[in-house]
Amino acid sequence: MSLKISNFKIAVIGLGYVGLPLLVSLSKKFDCIGYDINKTRIQNLKKKKDETEEIKITDKLNVTNRIKDLASVNFFIVSVPTPINSKNDPDILPIKKATLSISKILKPGSIIVYESTVYPGFTEDICKKIIERETQFKINKDYYLGYSPERINPGDKINTLENIVKIVSASNNTALKKINFVYKKVIKAGTFQLKSIKEAEASKVIENTQRDINIGFINELYFIFSKMNIDINNVLAAAKTKWNFLDFKPGLVGGHCVGVDPYYLYYKCKKIGINPKILMSGRRTNDNFHKVLVKEFKKKLSKSKIRLKSLNVLILGATFKPNTRDIRNSRIFNFYNELKRDIKKIDMHDPLANHNEVIKYYNVKLEKNINKKYDACIVASNHNIFKSMKYEKIFSKVKLVFKI
Repeated sequence: MSLKISNFKIAVIGLGYVGLPLLVSLSKKFDCIGYDINKTRIQNLKKKKDETEEIKITDKLNVTNRIKDLASVNFFIVSVPTPINSKNDPDILPIKKATLSISKILKPGSIIVYESTVYPGFTEDICKKIIERETQFKINKDYYLGYSPERINPGDKINTLENIVKIVSASNNTALKKINFVYKKVIKAGTFQLKSIKEAEASKVIENTQRDINIGFINELYFIFSKMNIDINNVLAAAKTKWNFLDFKPGLVGGHCVGVDPYYLYYKCKKIGINPKILMSGRRTNDNFHKVLVKEFKKKLSKSKIRLKSLNVLILGATFKPNTRDIRNSRIFNFYNELKRDIKKIDMHDPLANHNEVIKYYNVKLEKNINKKYDACIVASNHNIFKSMKYEKIFSKVKLVFKI
């Protein structure tokens, strides 16, 4: 089996937070093309502009929104979103559409690698069936499948794509060697090979589920200690002096991974007749933690003798975590809507978030001018920029600063 860079024509399907860094890195080693259905995204990338500001594009990228431009590709990497719907069930429409599109141009001998987060068995149970129905191909004879879970962390400039070990798996050893060859060319941290696609899918879905459960426990402690008038931050600072104490902080759990992945595993559990107890206890705690924080904020107001009726509040931060433009599944808006029940004058400000997207997805208008007088300030997503003199002046003028 000849493994040469010239043998691979690679397409990255989906050019968001996961796909774009991958395309940029692979394009330095291989003949690559990026595909996204968002025409505006493609136009901006052609101008070397990334709206997410996660990647600095220095070289011209080969990108398109036309599937026919991928006709010569023999190695596909699918990195489309896999969110949840209003019922907290997996929304698999984007990945099904991507698979259908690939099926239209799939050539014999091609490899399709999925990076999107799914439940164990999804690639072979869902994607494989779509491909073989549309093409009449047979796996490991006419084409090959792989799964290599994404580990992108938006806003993190240290743990970047190249510096995180990449899990690779495939439908047979031939495909595994080829997939491993491709990723090892760009992943400095190396790869971890699994022969089973299901095991690779499972490894991804438990990474963030584990974090969710641990944060859920800390969030429950926040509520318990608040009732006892104990400062949880002091408790955690003391507890982590023990070498094996896991250092988690209380807070809102949103984003595209930690607040989503547990539901994918839970969905599969229901399908196979299992009702997991621990898995969803943390999720329920985290889904309702904004209510706990609102109560705590009101308690702080009461202690400061600030009246609710005429209160003017400023919320700083709209993204799901600090130092990123990513607003996907941001739980800050749950906090905002809960607070709105009692406090009518609430402004939200975030210099990093896309104002139009916030209006589109959350129906909230971000304030640009925050020179007015506020009674209280809530730091919801603690961006580094909020440590500047401009914001320090705001903190010095308000009666209460509440950090989430």
